[in-house]
Amino acid sequence: MPKVGMEPIRRDAIVRATIAELGVRKSLDVTVSQIAKRAGMSSALAHHYFGGKDQIFLAAMRQILSDFGDEARGELKAAAPQDRAQAIIRACFAPSCFTPDVIAAWMTFYVLAQTNDDALRLWQIYQARIRSNLIDALRHRLADPYEAAENMIALIDGLYIRAALTAPEEPQLAVSHAMRVLNTLLEAEK
Repeated sequence: MPKVGMEPIRRDAIVRATIAELGVRKSLDVTVSQIAKRAGMSSALAHHYFGGKDQIFLAAMRQILSDFGDEARGELKAAAPQDRAQAIIRACFAPSCFTPDVIAAWMTFYVLAQTNDDALRLWQIYQARIRSNLIDALRHRLADPYEAAENMIALIDGLYIRAALTAPEEPQLAVSHAMRVLNTLLEAEK
């Protein structure tokens, strides 16, 4: 008989193990068996909870996006109205969102989104949310907040790619770079 209440604990363990395994392997060549071993359970149990590797990986990305959402809401709540774009940038590179494991997960997510419709939909939802948040944050500060939001999204993605290749230990470097670009956009409006 299954232990009552264990499912959320085991699902979370599998998700966390997936992120950690992606950080080690840095590719989608992670097996369910490797994930399950890291989570301390059988691969059959991992399959039972998620169905397959793609579903496990999507659950891991949903967790990463949920963590980002928590960071963004916290930063936005604390920010003055004129500092909302900066708050979004800080959330993108918050320590919980910019670890080597999470960066590796993002890189594999971009690859998976090219061939998996569910991953593509999840990426599109993320893109739409960050775009709308940046547009709203920049609406009263720039003549064309749409273009500025697209530029900032491209920069954020680029900083993640750079981090994946150089693995910086300090997320503050990415924040500083993004803030300089944002300030340049804002100064150009004056």
